Amino acid sequence: MFGKNSHLNRLQSRKALLLAESELNRAQLGQDWQTIKHQTAVLARQALTISAIVAAGSTLLAGLTAWRQHRPAPAAPPEKPSWFGKLLKGAALASTLLTVLRPPPRA
Repeated sequence: MFGKNSHLNRLQSRKALLLAESELNRAQLGQDWQTIKHQTAVLARQALTISAIVAAGSTLLAGLTAWRQHRPAPAAPPEKPSWFGKLLKGAALASTLLTVLRPPPRA
């Protein structure tokens, strides 16, 4: 009888150790999952920021390219634009840049 009881105690203690290890692994998995969720949110935020910067840069480059390609005809004497026209063009450019560079709305 004594040998069987000793064998059962060993099995019960082994079972208790395995259950404790399982609980530790479950807790570690929960922590890992929270870390993954947090890092995914950070990565998504960074991707949105980068996409906004790339969109603004491409718009700016397109505007600069169009501005550089625009040349007046050499036959006609250049007219001096009015200061009001320049002011309107500057305001339109500033408005476009502000809408492009504005950070995206938070969800």
